[in-house]
Amino acid sequence: MPAAADPALIEEVLVLQSFFIYLQKSPMNMMLFGLALASGAMLIWPLISRAYRPGAEVGTFEAVQLINRRDAVVLDLRDTGEFTAGHIANAKHVPQAQVTERIKDLERYKSRPIIVSDASGSRASAAAAELRKHGFSDVVVLRGGVSAWQQAGLPLEK
Repeated sequence: MPAAADPALIEEVLVLQSFFIYLQKSPMNMMLFGLALASGAMLIWPLISRAYRPGAEVGTFEAVQLINRRDAVVLDLRDTGEFTAGHIANAKHVPQAQVTERIKDLERYKSRPIIVSDASGSRASAAAAELRKHGFSDVVVLRGGVSAWQQAGLPLEK
């Protein structure tokens, strides 16, 4: 004896079929639906990519806590001109291109947490990965970089 079909399931299938028929009636409907899917994917992408980004990120509040409570070292990757215009207090200046060359200089900070920062937080993860590769265990990236630090109203020294 065949099993009776669930009426709610049949109704859902019919609604889905009628939706696809509606989409197929006009190329404009298909384009608008595709646009809605693409914009939804673009809204969700930053959340998904953050989960798969190597290494940890901290916001400005967490960075201040690391500096105050655990004596973290801030590593500023910006160019010399940007660094002299204003930087986080006691930050060590190591331009992005020189991180691998200056690993030996940073060895003395291996036991302390390191906060890697740049202008906007976009290039710091590569430098943090390089530090981890050389045995630095407690390395985090400042989310949003020095611009997020400024937006939070935190001081910069010159």
